[in-house]
Amino acid sequence: MDASNYTPIDETSIRYDGWRIVVVCFLLATFGWGLGFYGQSVYVAELQRLHGWPASLISAGTTFFYLFGAALVAFVSEAIKAFGPRNCLIAGTFAMAAAAISIGQVREPWQLYLANAVLAFGWAGTSLGIITNTLGLWFDNKRGMAISLALNGASFGGIAGVPLLVTAIGYFGFSGAMTASAVVMVAVMVPVILLFVKRPPLHLSAGAVDAADAPSPTQIRARAFRDIGFLSVSSAFALVLFAQVGFIVHLIAFLDSVIGRQRAAIAVALLTAMAVVGRVLFSFVIDRMNQRLASSLSFVSQAVALLIVINVHNDYVLIAACALFGFSVGNLITLPALIVQREFDPRSFGVLVSLITAINQITYAFGPGVVGLLRDLSGSYALPFYGCIGVELTAAVLIMIRGRTSSLRGA
Repeated sequence: MDASNYTPIDETSIRYDGWRIVVVCFLLATFGWGLGFYGQSVYVAELQRLHGWPASLISAGTTFFYLFGAALVAFVSEAIKAFGPRNCLIAGTFAMAAAAISIGQVREPWQLYLANAVLAFGWAGTSLGIITNTLGLWFDNKRGMAISLALNGASFGGIAGVPLLVTAIGYFGFSGAMTASAVVMVAVMVPVILLFVKRPPLHLSAGAVDAADAPSPTQIRARAFRDIGFLSVSSAFALVLFAQVGFIVHLIAFLDSVIGRQRAAIAVALLTAMAVVGRVLFSFVIDRMNQRLASSLSFVSQAVALLIVINVHNDYVLIAACALFGFSVGNLITLPALIVQREFDPRSFGVLVSLITAINQITYAFGPGVVGLLRDLSGSYALPFYGCIGVELTAAVLIMIRGRTSSLRGA
């Protein structure tokens, strides 16, 4: 692209094509998180019920999914440049649909790992890395708002996805419900992507990325690992997501024995509904706030919610604690990209967001496995959930370390 040919675009206009891309990404996030993230809690509980496998075995499959997915997510930015956003989004849709069908057909432990390998491709093509990179091709000044609005689909995936999966399993069985989910995803996403995702505009930030003097993705990654500010962001969010993912994946299994399957599904739905509320409320003030401080306070609020969950077994209090935990869930997948946009060289945005997503995913991939292992060893979820509290509080301190200005933070 030739940046000299750039024509200013009114990103605030309701007629701007970029807002259609936000809708596409919202729908993609709905299915991506519904089947790839929140769905994991359903898979753990359902596979335990069907096959009697230990929680640690099933959770290890989830950990494998996140680790393999992280290796793919790190190169999402390059994939979009090579094949275009439309092709990448369609590929992600078909991969996620194939994974859903595969999970429903699992009969042996090795099949679970194979299904999770396919799921990793689907996750890379439907989750945070590809959504933020895609929106970055259409937005500059309103990028933060666009990302926040699109990622509400992630929360909606939990609000609608978990109860619908639980209900569908009751009617059609696990295999039938997963196949139906795959069919619905393809039927909705493929036409929408083909209709709305065209060639990105000649965008100022895209022109900057392609400029001759712009650092290469390899150079950007190398500089990132020497930058204290970047490391503090990536490590803090990796730790807190380790705890968050471990907790959410095991939430239904934990609540099932305490308040029953149906109320457990309601608790997860409320958790994700509060994620939407929290993200929407934050969107009005986050640009005027200290985003690192907001992150730290969010981590602390989750630790408080976990403390309540462990020690109080009243149905309504437990559901309220899940709501408190969920209030910050949405912002914790939005804030890293907003901090990167505010603090670092805009030419590095796509690569840094993909990198931080991969780093976070590699770390939180161990969350479900560790929580499951500690649960099996101790006989209850108290020990692993207390460990999650410690991790959350550690992250609350780390996120406040900014470091000094480096070459990664300016042109």
